[in-house]
Amino acid sequence: MTRKAIAVIMLSLSFPLSAFAVEAHHQPVAASAEGTAQMADGEVRRVDKDTKKITIKHGPLSNLNMPPMTMVFQVQDPAMLDQVKTGDKIRFNVDKVGGAYTITKIEIAK
Repeated sequence: MTRKAIAVIMLSLSFPLSAFAVEAHHQPVAASAEGTAQMADGEVRRVDKDTKKITIKHGPLSNLNMPPMTMVFQVQDPAMLDQVKTGDKIRFNVDKVGGAYTITKIEIAK
């Protein structure tokens, strides 16, 4: 066999395995029974009803592979901002929606 034929055979044999490896690597993250990520802990630093945003000092966000930090989030429903005030300890879900980190659920921590 020529080198070119051997190269074609080797390439064709390795392609299905590499395609499988890529597919296996990009499996979706498991969600809770509600279809959302595990709730994260945080503390409300600022509520801005005019811009429909909230600033939270939060722990790790496992579904986004994000370390603890303080950041501003949009809220999925502006009514969520009526439930909290600066200083409240909270639990919340956040997802990336339309390119923005968005709070999808929020509750006062117990």
